[in-house]
Parts: sequence; C-alpha cells; structure tokens
Amino acid sequence: MSEVTQKVAKVVSVLPNKIKIEVSDIEKFKLENEKFTVGSYLRVSDSDDCALLSVIENFTIEKKEDKESNYILEAAPIGFLDDEGKFTRGGNNIAIPPTDVDLARKNEIQKIYDVVSEESHFCFSTLSQDNQITVPVNGDKFFNKHIAIVGSTGSGKSHTVTKVLQEAIGKKNSSYEGLNNSHIVLFDIHSEYESAFPEGNSINVDNLLLPFWLMNGEELEELFVESGENQSYNQSSLLRRVITRNKQMHNGNDLDLTFDSPVPFSIIEVINCISNLSRETRKAKKPNIICLAHEEDGIEFTNDNEKFDYYFKEEYTFLEVKSQSISKGTYNDGTLEKFISRINNKVYDKRLGFLFSSTTEDSSFEQILRNLIGYKADNEANITIIDLSGVPFEVLSITVSLISRILFEYGYFYKKHISENPDSTANPLLLVYEEAHKYVPKVTSAKFNASRTSIERIAKEGRKYGVTAMIVSQRPSEISETIFSQCSNFISMRLTNPDDQNYVKRLLPDVVGPITDSLSTLKEGEAIIIGDSIIMPSLVSIDRCEPQPSSNDIAYLQEWQKKWHNADMETLIQRWEKK
Repeated sequence: MSEVTQKVAKVVSVLPNKIKIEVSDIEKFKLENEKFTVGSYLRVSDSDDCALLSVIENFTIEKKEDKESNYILEAAPIGFLDDEGKFTRGGNNIAIPPTDVDLARKNEIQKIYDVVSEESHFCFSTLSQDNQITVPVNGDKFFNKHIAIVGSTGSGKSHTVTKVLQEAIGKKNSSYEGLNNSHIVLFDIHSEYESAFPEGNSINVDNLLLPFWLMNGEELEELFVESGENQSYNQSSLLRRVITRNKQMHNGNDLDLTFDSPVPFSIIEVINCISNLSRETRKAKKPNIICLAHEEDGIEFTNDNEKFDYYFKEEYTFLEVKSQSISKGTYNDGTLEKFISRINNKVYDKRLGFLFSSTTEDSSFEQILRNLIGYKADNEANITIIDLSGVPFEVLSITVSLISRILFEYGYFYKKHISENPDSTANPLLLVYEEAHKYVPKVTSAKFNASRTSIERIAKEGRKYGVTAMIVSQRPSEISETIFSQCSNFISMRLTNPDDQNYVKRLLPDVVGPITDSLSTLKEGEAIIIGDSIIMPSLVSIDRCEPQPSSNDIAYLQEWQKKWHNADMETLIQRWEKK
C-alpha cells in the first residue's frame, strides 16, 4: 500500500451496506489509476489485514474554510480477499476500525471474477471501467437457466446475442476436429443473423418444412377461426369435430385420436366436408334423408361420422329448398360462408406454402426435426437460423408456437431416451427468441394464445428436459411476465423507455446499489450482467463479434448526398408479388 494514499484517504463511517471514505487530496489518491470514476474499486483493509473490496457508488464535495475541498466517497462492499487471494462474496463483517483505504489493483479486481472454474468458464465481455479485466460467467449456470437480453434500438443488442452464440458454438473441451455438441435454434424476425453464422443451418419460407397436420387444436383454431366473430364458437366446434374424424379416418380409423393428435390428415377433405355441410338440404318430413342432386331418393346416414366420411370425398350439389318438401340442413344458414372462405384463402395462399404445399405435407417427421435442429446429412450445424421475415404477420405467432412445441417435445422424449440408455450423450437445446414482444406480448389477445402457451411452457418446464430459452427484446415491459419472471440471468443494455427500465429493475433477482440506475445512460455495447451465473452484478463492455449481424444502421445522410438513383421498380414488384 502506498504511503501517499494512506495519508489522504480514511474510513469515516461503516454502515451495514455502505462505507464512507474521506479523501483530502483526490489528485494524490488517484495517481496510480488512469481511470477513477463512480464504479471504481477500492481496497479497504481492517486490523486483521483482510482486504474488503468495495465499489464507489457516488461522491460529494465538502467545502472547508481555509482548506482544500474534501471528497466523501460512498462505496458498497462487495466481498473479501483472503490471504491466498481468494474472493468471497459479502461485506457486512469488516472489523472495526478499518485501517487503510487504497485503490484496488487490476489483479485484485480480476480475482473477483476468477472464481469460475475452468470447465465452466464462459466469457464474452470485459469490465466497462477497465477493458483489460475479463468478466466470465459460469457457462453451465448461464445456459442451464433462461436468459433475458434487453436493450433499446441501437444499444448493441444484436451484437451481444451474436457474440454469446458465437462463443457457444466455438467452445471445445479439447482439440478435436469438427463441430462441438451445441444445439441452438434462433428465431430471426428481421433477417439479421445469417451473415453472422455463415456455417449455420439457414431456414426461410422457401425451405421451411412445417406441415399443417403437426399443429395442435389451439394452433389450428387460431389459424382458421376469427375469435371476434359472433359464430366463432360454432366454427371452432365444427372444425374440431370434422378434423378429428378426418384424422381417425386417415390413420386406421383409430377412434382414440383427438383434435390435438399430431397425425396426417387432409385439409382439402376437411374443406369439402364443411362446404357440403353449409349447403346441405334434407327432406322436410324425413330430416334424416339428405337431398343430393345425384341421388334421386336421397341418402340416409346413421351417424355424423358416416356423413363426414361421405362428405370428405368431394363437394356435392344439393337439391334446392322447396316449401314443405325440402328444407335446409343444420349448418345451411349462411353463417359458414366467411369461415369457408377464410380456410380456402389460407390453404391456397402461396406465402403459406411452408404449411400447405404438397412438398411440406409429404415430409416425414424425422426430416422436419433434422431440418430444425441442424442434423441434415448435407449440412450439420450447431445453430439453425429460422428467418421469419417472410412469414405473414397473421401466422407468425402460430409458426413460432409450432416450432417451439416440437422442440420442447423433442427435449422431453430425448430425456426419456437418456433415462433408458444411460450411455447416451445429453443433447440440450437453446431457443433464442429475437424480438420476443412480437409474439408473446403481455396483452391477453387470442391472436397470441398459441405462442404464449408454448413459450410459457418452455419457461416453466423446459429446464427439466434440457430446453432453455433466451428472450431478446427492445420492449421488455410488453412481454408476458410469466416468461420474463422465469429468467435467471439478465443482460440489460441501454433502455430509454421508463416503463421498460422500471419493469427490468423489478424483475432483476440481484441488485447491488444503484447499478441499474445507469440503464438509460449506457453506451452502445455496454451492458449490466446480473444473475445466478455471475459472482456479482457488473457493468461490462461486450466483446465485438466477428462476423457481425446485418443490423447496422443505414447512413441516411451519406446515402442522400449521393447522385439520384432510380429504383428498379419492375424487379422489386416481381419479388413483392411472389412473396
């Protein structure tokens, strides 16, 4: 310890969670440190020569007559360094009186973060105050529990996500060749991340395999039924009955199959059946006899399943209604017209080819899984980038829901496989939800029921089956609280919206002093890391990623200063029409 600092700094007050230090000559006190600010580390020694490390939270200047100003530093104790240099968290048992105050050395500050074992060491940032000090997290605790990365536009959020994932897929425990065993699926809303992972498995609407028959009942209803319509309940009930029967018919007439069973069925046959029901006529005096144009005497069905099986085959022509002889069927009241039109529009929409095309419909379940998790024979990859920018917004929630549910169930059944085969290798999954507020909002709209249910289930149960989530958002206050409250690790970048700031502060599991008060003033690339995986909340600078995501801002003024450029409208419109 230097004699100079001994003379100019002394402890004047010790509180349970704060130490006050009087500095008579601030210039002499900071001579040995290039950067001395709020957030700097101090070393306080007690009579037992035990070093207490503290972080400066604020300072005040006291004016005294005929003397230079004194500085009063307020510092929060964070932990002790023992004789062997080992750091232990906690700072409420310092011996009284403390003897000396000095600036903490770089090697002492580094020991705070070196408590992470070599096997679990995972690093993607440095201390914001001193970029020579690395800030590792415990990688097992970081990925084994759900992660939240939040920050306003321009705070460096996409670069942070990229850096974390690049480090994950590049980390190995030896010098073996090829890929490691990391498995990451990233939902890319704005087509940003493909450039950052050139060796990754890239999926977009052109090669996404997601057959409609894998949807559960809630997803099918969200896709085909408009919840705001007066007849939505009747439409849902009919859709449920017809699809359930079609699934049974196409799968060995298995009556145990339900609306939620993930088995193939024909959506065209379902449309045929509902269309026939909407135009059905029957004999007025014998309502069990259906009046088909090609059946002179009509046809009688013993039950609804028999009728549905007949109606699946094609759309039929029915006899016109006649007073006292031919009456309308149960659903022939005009209430199904919009419903049928909506189903047809979805099924024949080229933009939804990834759900309804013949190629998608004929894909095997194994092929779908391999495509999603990066197990394709011609392109094995640690990370799968699912580019959702081409998915129509009205089906975005359903698409995310279906993929999430498939991957959750993959983790569930894989864990059962491991329990029965102890020699098997674990296969944990990380699902990264970019711009999560767009498909799991806090609002309880039926439009987002499917995705909210799937992702909330992962948040609550996923860890048990080796499926964790990384929730990424610029508007954390708009995300389902059920999902955010399950996150144990937070990387919070600059947040300018007061609602978002307060929301994050309320959810953070571990706070030291006013560290979160700086959320609105963080520079691009700076973040606060808080959670189970790090020894203490820390203000860090995220390391630059390479290659980078294509999320850089457009240089408006530079582009505007260039010579007039004619846009290729013809090519643009052709691409637009094919979307």
